[in-house]
Amino acid sequence: MHRLPALLIVVLLAPAALAAQLYRWVDADGRVEWRDTPPPTSAGTLERKKVQGNVIAAPGVPFAVQRAARDFPVTLWTAKDCGALCEQARQHLARRGIPHAEKDASAERATFEAVTSSREIPVLFVGREPLKGYAPDLWNEALDRAGYPNAAR
Repeated sequence: MHRLPALLIVVLLAPAALAAQLYRWVDADGRVEWRDTPPPTSAGTLERKKVQGNVIAAPGVPFAVQRAARDFPVTLWTAKDCGALCEQARQHLARRGIPHAEKDASAERATFEAVTSSREIPVLFVGREPLKGYAPDLWNEALDRAGYPNAAR
């Protein structure tokens, strides 16, 4: 019976033990050093990195969604002046529970025009497939082919 509380403490503290601080600096001889201990005061440029343990699955996200997001990531390009059309596009993805990145075409204009060959907004990428304009049926077909769920869970 005394082992149960000790085991519980170990299980609860394990994630904190997996997170570690990593330091990178250049020493006096010009060599790059990576250590888990702080550098000497004579170290030049110092970078601190937070290192986390490996995470296999995001909590609450079904495996099928994780796999679809890995194989066919979804990116929605919008703009500040897009208005109701972009809001409908956002709601469409939210109804289906689609994890996605949203990018601002007006802020990243050169990149947007390079990847879409267009100025039309919104643009949805499902993997590498661009879908220009908000077309719910076409969006659903592309999301279905990628393996995303029909509705949020």
